[in-house]
Amino acid sequence: MFIGVPKEVKTLEFRVGLTPTGVAELVQQNHRVLIESKAGKACSFSDQQYREAGAEIVDTAAEIFHRAEFIVKVKEPQASECKMLQKDQTLFAYLHLAPDPEQTRLLIESNATCIAYETVTDEVGSLPLLTPMSEVAGRMAAQAGAHCLEKAQGGAGILMGGVPGIAPARVLIIGGGVVGINAARSAMGMGARVTIADRSIKRLQELDRLYGDKLNTLYSTKESITQLLPETDLVIGAVLIPGAAAPKLISRDMLKKMRPGSVLVDVAIDQGGCFETSMPTTHANPCYEIDGIVHYCVANMPGGVPRTSTMALTNATLPYVLKLAKQGPVRAMLDDEHLLNGLNIHQGMVTNEAVAKTLGYNFIEPAEALLSSEIRIAS
Repeated sequence: MFIGVPKEVKTLEFRVGLTPTGVAELVQQNHRVLIESKAGKACSFSDQQYREAGAEIVDTAAEIFHRAEFIVKVKEPQASECKMLQKDQTLFAYLHLAPDPEQTRLLIESNATCIAYETVTDEVGSLPLLTPMSEVAGRMAAQAGAHCLEKAQGGAGILMGGVPGIAPARVLIIGGGVVGINAARSAMGMGARVTIADRSIKRLQELDRLYGDKLNTLYSTKESITQLLPETDLVIGAVLIPGAAAPKLISRDMLKKMRPGSVLVDVAIDQGGCFETSMPTTHANPCYEIDGIVHYCVANMPGGVPRTSTMALTNATLPYVLKLAKQGPVRAMLDDEHLLNGLNIHQGMVTNEAVAKTLGYNFIEPAEALLSSEIRIAS
């Protein structure tokens, strides 16, 4: 199979879809790989390293999209990339379609097959291709929050870990999943007093067994969160409903409960954000202030540490890329229900129920969509 890896064009996105090691694995299985020149430069992967791994280096993304059957990316395609996608091509990337009607429309119009990393599942019900970036984003969320608490960034001038005789920052993390626990570990490592709020009693019990009195747990309701806001310095939003838009857990009116200079970090911004006042930002201008509260809402947080992120992502995605390339996308998905769950759009059909419901499209079962296209081809 002809596999193409274009350079990412989202603002200040420095990751790349495959490492040279990943390319070598594909080439060893007789696949051809096209890499756009300098696609891995920000991760310290040179064109020469990709050549040595067996890739062909090309000058433009247009050539990638023209020649490759299978496009491997990191972030959702931008409008210019969506317009280069073709029927019978497969796109494998983070898509986050529910809060992005324009991208969804363009991908439907492309008639391509679009598989979203964030909705691929595994046998225990987790999201294996979202997990590595959630780990990175969670750890970065605590770092970013600590930085935003500094006075020069608009914060209240509070040190996360405090010093002897001065209390540390109080951190509330909403969501006890992968992002939440990684944010908690990082914040606790800096010496903050951390509370995790979640609606799963089972998860709260697991966290209590793991961390004991080092970590406070809270059953998440609007009332319980509201009660904590006046004494909280940093809130990290870490909720996830796979494929769907994130719920709004802190309203603008609730900001009045917080002290000026407090900080909100919204890790759910890729799915529309979990604070009413959240708006996507970039690494170039990560923060803004509303009603005296600093907001950090970078939509591609792991892109700020691209070498770590790319290596972790390729470790997770490579087995799926190999399977899709070996069997062909349709057969691979029909043979693997967890990979099938990653299918969001196929030849103009919306095959993710949460995306269809959120954006008002008809939902087609993914297996039905794939089989109907095979029938059309056979006839």
